[in-house]
Amino acid sequence: MSAIPRLFVSAILESSVPVRLEDDASKYLMRVMRLSQGDQLRVFNGRDGEWLCELAAPEGKVAIIVPVEQMREQVAADGPHLTLLFAPVKKAETDFIVEKATELGVQAIKPVATQFTQTRTVRLDRFNKIALEAAEQTERLDLPEIFNLVALDDALVGLREGAALIFCDEAGEDESKPWGGSVGRASAALSVMEALKGRDAAILIGPEGGFSPDERQFLRSRADTFPISLGPRILRAETAAVSALTLWQAVCGDWT
Repeated sequence: MSAIPRLFVSAILESSVPVRLEDDASKYLMRVMRLSQGDQLRVFNGRDGEWLCELAAPEGKVAIIVPVEQMREQVAADGPHLTLLFAPVKKAETDFIVEKATELGVQAIKPVATQFTQTRTVRLDRFNKIALEAAEQTERLDLPEIFNLVALDDALVGLREGAALIFCDEAGEDESKPWGGSVGRASAALSVMEALKGRDAAILIGPEGGFSPDERQFLRSRADTFPISLGPRILRAETAAVSALTLWQAVCGDWT
């Protein structure tokens, strides 16, 4: 990994064509990183690959960069498309989910409102900033597409045609026991994912308290939906998200 600073910009990147940076990026380079004219940085925009750039003379508080050489071409992501659907939880935990989903290569992040979802306000500006910083740090050439909060039904309608919905379901079917006991639990995650290689997928993580009985019944009756278990312990939502995404990337994604 290069020690040269790496930055996302929204502008077109072309050889020798100067780019005026926005206020936050200008402040970061000149005040935080203390870069000056002639210093180098790596820049990407999700469309034109990654470029080695030089800092030109600033225009007041506005930093100017000049693309010098393309270091990496923009290529389509290897493997199937991956979406994360999750019910927002507390602020810090939700931020963690967005950050780690970006690090783990998710292409789309969709917050969903379920019956037991407690947090129903999301800030897309904050989510996009978290994802941008995670992409800069992890050498991604793109950013995940982040959607506003919608009802679970609407989110499922918006999935890609033919995508497998991987439903993290930790409950059993025995209503007399905590979390449904051991009867009727979903199959182990790895065995289910092995059969889904090559398919676009969406991973669904529920809220604290899990899904309601009606939601579980609906999901289990839905075509192209595959319930999975993440083991014998009830995981926190943010732990479940990282665990499921990691397993999918190892079995079906770009870790293979």
